[in-house]
Amino acid sequence: MLPTVIWFFVLFGLVVLSHEFGHFIVAKASGIGVKEFFIGFGPTLFSFKRKGTKYSIKLLPLGGACVFEGMDGLVDEKEEKDAQVSEASDEEEEAHSGSFLKASVWARFATVFAGPFFNIILGFIIAFIMVNMIEIRDPVATQVMEGSAAEAAGLHDGDRIISLNGSRIYLFDDISLFNALYNGKDDVLVVYERNGAKGETVLKPLYSEEYGRYMLGISNSDFIDLKGADAFKYTWYEMRYNLKMTYGSLGMLFGGRVKRTDVAGPVGVAVNIVGATYENTKQYGWVTVLVNMMNIALMLTVNLAIINLLPIPALDGGRLLFIIIEMLRGKPVPPEKEAMVHFAGTIFFLVLVVFIFFNDLRNIFGF
Repeated sequence: MLPTVIWFFVLFGLVVLSHEFGHFIVAKASGIGVKEFFIGFGPTLFSFKRKGTKYSIKLLPLGGACVFEGMDGLVDEKEEKDAQVSEASDEEEEAHSGSFLKASVWARFATVFAGPFFNIILGFIIAFIMVNMIEIRDPVATQVMEGSAAEAAGLHDGDRIISLNGSRIYLFDDISLFNALYNGKDDVLVVYERNGAKGETVLKPLYSEEYGRYMLGISNSDFIDLKGADAFKYTWYEMRYNLKMTYGSLGMLFGGRVKRTDVAGPVGVAVNIVGATYENTKQYGWVTVLVNMMNIALMLTVNLAIINLLPIPALDGGRLLFIIIEMLRGKPVPPEKEAMVHFAGTIFFLVLVVFIFFNDLRNIFGF
């Protein structure tokens, strides 16, 4: 249990830290004041203040925040009274110059966008390390299964899959992802390469009761020996795979194709993913455990980046939407109105967090 908790804290802490650090470093570079930078939620375990910013580590490593000066137009009562009595002095103007709302529109855009962007940067770093440690499979059918959709469509052992329904295939994992996201209805156009020549065929994946998903019916047992710049190329392929997996999963979620038991929050990730991964891989040594934990971190950081960019109030994407509206109309939405929208979004997510928490408990304990 203890190793699972430690790995969970490390993985979530790393992903959240990269996100909030992105906001922080760009805000500082843009002259926006940062009131507090903290990782975790709940009671504060450790904190200190430096150059006007309070840095904190809190008990529950389930998130974090970078709180900017003047965010959402919130103003201290003292400042408001002073503004009514007289004009601000030069010193006061300098103190207010760090307000988020008084920064240029591009500075605010960059500061908000930096959180998800730094998650993507972290993803590239993790993926680069991983591709130099793992065995990568090319999308080659080293074996076409008897009675499979691939066999019926005329695919042969040794065929390289180039694309599926127009989607380029670079890794054998891309084929597995296509199978997982396949809707079970449409025919699939397969472009393949055989003996240096391209060919096309159409098939319909067959559902496997054993694996619980549709499958083309090919397997692969050949691995790539990385050389030279291959590591950079396959780093991008790994990132692309995780981005497609995130978008595809969101599409299935909004399309009603995801069951309640398929949804997991922090508790579910800790127990069902981190815990199960550790228990299933520890017998193979610490390197195997490390690679699998890095894979989870890669999945988490890409998910956090993409979900945060959704144009939903209280998320970075919601804030970016208001900034884009300001760019288009030439003036900002009144701060108090924007603050109300984000407050409503925050309430929605608090309710969602409670639901996901109890859903995790139901999935774990079966009640």
